[in-house]
Amino acid sequence: MNAKFVAGIVVYDNVEVLDFAGPFEVMSVVRHEDAPLITDPCAVRIVLVAESAEPVTAMGGMKVVPDFDFASCPPLDVLIVPGGPGERTEHDNPAVLDFIRARSRETKITASVCTGAFFLGKAGLLDGRRATTHSLSIGRMREMFPKVQVVENARYVDEGGVITSAGISAGIDMTLHILKRILGEDAARAAARVMEYSYAGE
Repeated sequence: MNAKFVAGIVVYDNVEVLDFAGPFEVMSVVRHEDAPLITDPCAVRIVLVAESAEPVTAMGGMKVVPDFDFASCPPLDVLIVPGGPGERTEHDNPAVLDFIRARSRETKITASVCTGAFFLGKAGLLDGRRATTHSLSIGRMREMFPKVQVVENARYVDEGGVITSAGISAGIDMTLHILKRILGEDAARAAARVMEYSYAGE
């Protein structure tokens, strides 16, 4: 499939479902037949990526089968790292951090949802930048990453090549913003309309 951009979403055991499913849905509906402002049905390709190709068990028991492992993942324009309870055990995983660091050097945008920001922080991508996370994890973020300007009460924080969102559902807002940046305002509004999601733009 020739796509205008390829987005990869990292998944791991105990990942929060909406953290990855929200962004996946936003990018999926770009290709929906009822989104007439999107003239190219192959505008976006979305892949799920994990350390191995084995299924992961998301929060609540949902089984998720990755499209690629880290070694076989294709080039990405956008990388999204979700959060969830599993973040606390995975954010020190060298394989995950090495993958994020390596891909961040190639992507247009590296983004996180919720506590996925802790992966970006551990990878050194947030140093000297503004960033946000789930409201319940703001204090932990400040303690762990003193070089980061932690922002409260923001749905997402756009620092150019790095974007972080607040908790869970905020990942939808952030991904609509990413669509706007890459495909334009019309694409973001069309996706929101198909999802029946309130989108105010900037």
